[in-house]
Amino acid sequence: MLDVSHAEGVFIYDQHGKSYIDFISGIAVSNTGHRHPKVIEAIREQSEKYLHIMVYGEFIQGPQVQLAQKISSLLPEPLQSVYFVNSGAEATEGALKLAKRATGRSKMLAFHNAYHGSTHGALSVMGSDYFKQGYGPLLPGVGFLHYNDYASLESIDEQTACVIVETIQGEAGAKVPDVAWLQALSQRCREMGALLILDEIQSGFGRTGKLFAFEHFGIVPDILLMAKGMGGGIPIGAFVSSNTLMSKLSHDPVLGHITTFGGNALACAAALASLNAILDEKLIDKVAAKEALIRENLKHPGVEKIHGKGLMLAAEMNSNTEVLKTMEACYRRGLITDWFLFADNCLRIAPPLVITDEEIHKACTIIKDAITEVLS
Repeated sequence: MLDVSHAEGVFIYDQHGKSYIDFISGIAVSNTGHRHPKVIEAIREQSEKYLHIMVYGEFIQGPQVQLAQKISSLLPEPLQSVYFVNSGAEATEGALKLAKRATGRSKMLAFHNAYHGSTHGALSVMGSDYFKQGYGPLLPGVGFLHYNDYASLESIDEQTACVIVETIQGEAGAKVPDVAWLQALSQRCREMGALLILDEIQSGFGRTGKLFAFEHFGIVPDILLMAKGMGGGIPIGAFVSSNTLMSKLSHDPVLGHITTFGGNALACAAALASLNAILDEKLIDKVAAKEALIRENLKHPGVEKIHGKGLMLAAEMNSNTEVLKTMEACYRRGLITDWFLFADNCLRIAPPLVITDEEIHKACTIIKDAITEVLS
């Protein structure tokens, strides 16, 4: 097991000084790399001013205001109201509450092989019975549809409060839907008065070659979830909606959703610095080319197919056994990769957006050598 000494850029170092290429970004977290200078400086500056002051929303705090303004300026109408939380799971919880409160309905639909977090509500909309065993009963009124399946859309009706869906399914192995299907899902929600919640917890902040993956599909959600790559390595999340919808949480009851540490000043300062780094360094503009380089350099008889978009990829292999052995062989050679919860025959590929072409070549060579060893 890796005993971490420090990390920098795309590398993690153990206590003996050995370097490892982080080819998964701490599971889509370190989009700007480990300890990006702008993020570290923002953390340092904010730490000299104040940390926790009061429960989120009670006082005006500059880092919260600045980050919310920046995020909303980059999103289409009507996504203008940002509610900060501590994690992706908490963003899911807040979004589900908002959907039920705003519509007055209780039926919620999710998808098989979906992952939205492991808290009680998020677990209720997880598309896997295996990971839910032992925790029932969970939330009632939850149904599951098949991803990228048109017939499933008929289940969305006038009793549906919301449909929660990953724009690109992460733990299903970076599964990308058809553009027409996702547009049909959005249209069906509008027709039935159901709110569309898009989970961009893994796919957000440039990972797919757009700031958010829904930009590839020509749709706009009613509620957007974000976390992971948001904070530059510091825990933070958010759910974003319209001012009209979000105002539903302000009355009947008052404090309809509340969080002590959501919007933490240090986390918001780090997130704003990370977002600015992504934009100022034009990291998103380089994602498509880096994806192409990975696909070209990972051609190997042991890789059956590469799924995904941008730097959110899954290299499909023959079995979970091959994947686990390949991971171990990669680790010995100085590269960190992983598997997927609902696609355990796939190798996770999600490096920091700052990874260079040279580092991609090196990483792919390590993976191919590891696969060759495993298959020999």
